[in-house]
Amino acid sequence: MSRGPRIDWSKVDFRRPVSLIAEELGCSVPAVYAARRKYFDEEGRTRNEQQSLLAYSDGPNPSTVPVTSASMPQSSGIDWSKVDFSRPADQIAKELGCNVTDVFVACHQFRGVEMPTSPAASESPASGSSNELIASSAKKLVRRNKVQAQDSLEKQLWSAADKLRKNIDAAEYKHVVLGLIFLKYISESFESLHALLEEGLGEYEGADPEDKDEYTAKNVFFVPEKSRWQFLQNNARQPTIGKMVDEAMEAIEEENLSLKNVLPKVYARQNLDPASLGGLIDLIANITFDKDARHSADVLGHVFEYFLGEFALAEGKKGGQFYTPRSIVELLVAMIEPYKGRVMDPCCGSGGMFVQSEKFVTEHQGLVNDISIFGQESNQTTWRLAKMNLAIRAIGSDQIHWNSEGSFLNDALKDIRADYILANPPFNDSDWSGDMLRDDVRWKYGVPPAGNANFAWLQHFAFHLSPTGQAGIVLAKGSLTSKSSGEGDIRRRMIIEGNLIDCIVNLPAKLFLNTQIPAALWFLAKDRTGGKYRDRSNEILFIDARNMGELINRRTRVLSAEDIKKISDTYHNWRNIGGAYEDEKGFCASVPIDRVKELDYVLTPGRYVGLPDEEDDFDFAERFAALKKELNEQLEEEKRLNAAIEESLGKVLI
Repeated sequence: MSRGPRIDWSKVDFRRPVSLIAEELGCSVPAVYAARRKYFDEEGRTRNEQQSLLAYSDGPNPSTVPVTSASMPQSSGIDWSKVDFSRPADQIAKELGCNVTDVFVACHQFRGVEMPTSPAASESPASGSSNELIASSAKKLVRRNKVQAQDSLEKQLWSAADKLRKNIDAAEYKHVVLGLIFLKYISESFESLHALLEEGLGEYEGADPEDKDEYTAKNVFFVPEKSRWQFLQNNARQPTIGKMVDEAMEAIEEENLSLKNVLPKVYARQNLDPASLGGLIDLIANITFDKDARHSADVLGHVFEYFLGEFALAEGKKGGQFYTPRSIVELLVAMIEPYKGRVMDPCCGSGGMFVQSEKFVTEHQGLVNDISIFGQESNQTTWRLAKMNLAIRAIGSDQIHWNSEGSFLNDALKDIRADYILANPPFNDSDWSGDMLRDDVRWKYGVPPAGNANFAWLQHFAFHLSPTGQAGIVLAKGSLTSKSSGEGDIRRRMIIEGNLIDCIVNLPAKLFLNTQIPAALWFLAKDRTGGKYRDRSNEILFIDARNMGELINRRTRVLSAEDIKKISDTYHNWRNIGGAYEDEKGFCASVPIDRVKELDYVLTPGRYVGLPDEEDDFDFAERFAALKKELNEQLEEEKRLNAAIEESLGKVLI
């Protein structure tokens, strides 16, 4: 401990930026770091609290929290870093004089691997089953605590960053915060490779750590010295820190052409207090990583995505212009399963569809390089967010285009025929320059009305699909029934002539941040006659998910993982050869095209799925008699109360 002011460290909240704590307490930053290491773990818990937690769990997962002496089991002062965890856990416990649980916990914390039990233990049914139970519990707790630790990290960072916002509008502040997170990411990646080049071993022998080509070869952004995170952090308390960050962003753009005009240069503005900016830099600097740069990037990617969502909530209606709620994106991706091929979003916002597609491939043991992405965005500010969001995930963004005219007037992807299209275009857009595009080649099924772009978007997507391509699209629910200005005829021709409509999903209310307009998902398929799926050319699947989801606040609903699985499994079982699909009243129905024709090509799922079966027997006569009896009793009670009131009033008058 540093000798300075007499400080009761037990009352200090170490989850706040270290520099702010030092400033408040009148001590040095190293003193705060020393106190945090000695008395507290990474979540701000005391050692006693750690020991209590370790009785039930194994602490944060090693992929997100580095191993320190404070984060290990405290049994008998054991130095776990010197323990050979390749030996059976019960043998280690016996030698060290601790219990087996502590050994399993330490092993998962220190190495993130399973442990063997001794041959002797496995011969004993009681001992073997006990060890297996402990090991199984430890593995489950690792997974659970990884999620909890990540969630806690993101929420703590958001809470702290929001406090530093002061009077800055959320729409402006998001560029301040997200730009710094991105800068932290590219600096981490650069420093990781820089260290290997300096070491000069193996393939890096004789390499120059300051040669930009070395970084280009490894697909790593080159970061000039004055733009590196450590330099900025060292100067975080300087009154000119805003100008220094702006200059750092400009220098990075000069060295990396793919980032030209992408990074925010807003840090020297007068409404951004240098002290708050310095605190924000310290806050982001305190994000805890392990030594694996990939894990560091993953943590930063999660933080970036979480902050995008929180800023969208903070901005309300405007937030929906750059962010599609995560559960909707996850559902779209789960439905069309973009394993391999070209993925396109002609109104890509901040790139959430592409990020989720990459996650889907990774989670299903696919190769990320098997998909290529193509996007377009008309809002330059949103396009910048998309470029940073993709870069922080190491997803190439060379084919993410911006022009102010947009996809209708200036289609930057006119020659692309995509295997998968995922999109959330603006609902009922009346300002899409439809009057200038009356003879466009894309309007195969009819000219869309100039006052509403819904069917212009649908035909734009259909135009860009490959011969076996699929699309998942979010549109206003009115597009399922509208007949004005020729929309009904376009919908009919897409069903009959194009045979494009594969599935319609009716969504619950309150899913979107920027509108209360009811929405639905359209799933299109260019070839519904067979191929790797069964022939669905004479039917359409309707799913009514209006009653799904859960409210996270008064205005916002999200679809749970279970909801997403039920909807996507239903679609896959219906679509796939040999799928175990059955209609479910009130939820889903496979409907012949002839039936859709009978209902004048209206595509509202509620028209087809019907009402769910009532599980209880309902006796009308019995229920009516009970209600009548209850009403009569209430009328008699009313008479009694009226009489009592009159009597009381009479006494007052006397």
